[in-house]
Amino acid sequence: MNAESASLDVRPFQPADVVAVRELFSRVPERDRTFFREDVLEPGVIESWMRDGHGRRWLACSDLLVVGYLALLPGVGWSSHVGEMRLVVDPAHRRAGIGRRLARHAVMEAGAMGLTKLVVEVVAEQQPTVAMFSSLGFEAEGLLRDHVRSRSGNAQDGYDEHDLLILSHFVDELSTSISSVGIDDAIDTA
Repeated sequence: MNAESASLDVRPFQPADVVAVRELFSRVPERDRTFFREDVLEPGVIESWMRDGHGRRWLACSDLLVVGYLALLPGVGWSSHVGEMRLVVDPAHRRAGIGRRLARHAVMEAGAMGLTKLVVEVVAEQQPTVAMFSSLGFEAEGLLRDHVRSRSGNAQDGYDEHDLLILSHFVDELSTSISSVGIDDAIDTA
C-alpha cells in the first residue's frame, strides 16, 4: 500500500461537493472525458445527480482534494439486481491504488444495496484499467466493436472509433472473499 492510498478517505458525495467534483472532472483530459456517458462539465449535470436520487455516489479525498469519484447505479425492472459502476480517478493520482480502493468499496456497497451483479464499461484500449478490474475478479462479458466516438458522435473530430468492453462480477463472490479477510484489511492491502 502506498502513502497516498493510506491517507485516502472514501465518503458519500454531498451537495456541498458539487464544485470540488466539477474541478476533479475538469482535471481529466478532454480526450478521456470523451468516454464519459455525460458531459460532466455541462452546467447542471452534476447538480442533477443530487436531485435524481438514482444510485449512490462516493468521493475519494486526499486531505481536502477530491481525487476520485465512484457511482453505483442500479438497473431497473428485470435488471434491478445489476449495478453499473462508474469510476474516475484524477490523472495526477492514478496508479496509486485509488481506483482499486474505490472498486472494492463499490463491491461492498453493492452487496449492501442488494445488488448481485456489477458491470463496468471500459474502453478496451485502457489496458491498466482493464487489468485492475480483472485482478478484482471482473471478467469480460461483452465487446462492442467501434462503439465509442467523440462526444459529438463524429469520427471527423479527430477521434477514432473505440471498442467498448463490458466487464462484470457477481457481487457475492467477491464480497464474500473481501469479508473473510476483513474489509479494512482487504482494502488497505490493495
